[in-house]
Amino acid sequence: MAATPRLLVYGATGYTGKLVARHAQQSGLDVVVAGRNRERITALGEKLGLESRAFALDDPEIVRAALDGITVVLNVAGPFRHTARPLMDAGIAAGVHYLDTTAEYDIFAAARSRHVEAQAAGVMIMSGAGWDVVPSDSVAAHTAARVTDPVSLRLALKLLSATPEEAAGLNLFSRGSIVSATEGIGDLGVLVRTDGDIVTLKEPKVASFDFGDSGPEEAVSAAMGDLVTSHFATGIPSIEVYVQAGQPLPIDLDLSALPDGPTAEEREVGRSKVVAEVTGRDGRVARSLIDTPTGYRFTQLSSVEIARRVLAGSFAPGFQSPSSAYGPEIALAIADTQIKDL
Repeated sequence: MAATPRLLVYGATGYTGKLVARHAQQSGLDVVVAGRNRERITALGEKLGLESRAFALDDPEIVRAALDGITVVLNVAGPFRHTARPLMDAGIAAGVHYLDTTAEYDIFAAARSRHVEAQAAGVMIMSGAGWDVVPSDSVAAHTAARVTDPVSLRLALKLLSATPEEAAGLNLFSRGSIVSATEGIGDLGVLVRTDGDIVTLKEPKVASFDFGDSGPEEAVSAAMGDLVTSHFATGIPSIEVYVQAGQPLPIDLDLSALPDGPTAEEREVGRSKVVAEVTGRDGRVARSLIDTPTGYRFTQLSSVEIARRVLAGSFAPGFQSPSSAYGPEIALAIADTQIKDL
């Protein structure tokens, strides 16, 4: 009898890792929790009644050995610039699928560069199995299908759609997200994709988008993973990604004064939204909006749903985006998510 497909969640003792590991277990998956700190990961495994594996990522042989009997690695250990490449390497070498929940542009670029190797190994590499980039990738693919010969895409992300009263005093970010977002924040510059190539701008672009809340809202261009994933999924040559201006981004916050992350109640406050605008070669413009639960709640659900599908044998070898592997409907498989054509 074939062994039951197993999921290893790396970084399981972190804020997002605990959410993901618990949901994966509750979903009936065969889960192994893993991380660098032996004491913490052993304690979590005992608490959840799951096997635990403690290993660092600096020795490739140790990492490959730690994946013995594993079908899928789901990496939720940020900053991903320190964890993604060793786990991708080990996964390709050991024939293990790799997923992560990064929002770091350079990790998407690194994952894309492993396409041929992953195909040859028969495994799937997918960065961005969380809120970044499942909703944006899905709404981009959905909107691209509404025009003939799409040539440009603009995506605009609104992290929190809530009333001022709802948003007052709300903690939006985990400590890990803050570190991932701020470490090396100035290294990349402002990136867009123009005629197929990644281009660095001298200064950010500013544009207005209507998220259906209070009329057009200003947004600022940023280097996001969609510059990789949407290009791969749709072939659109020119892509710009914007983040709504004025969003409470996790910069210059005192980590020692913050809780681990949003409470269960805070995770349910408000919505998150993405607008996609696609222009066809004939000049026709199509716009669609995706409306989802907020980031951590969505990530908890989407990353486990994608892992579940891979464990069940539903995957495409090589680098894949969420929509290239599962169609734009993948986001709609997450509870309380809708796409609306504008």
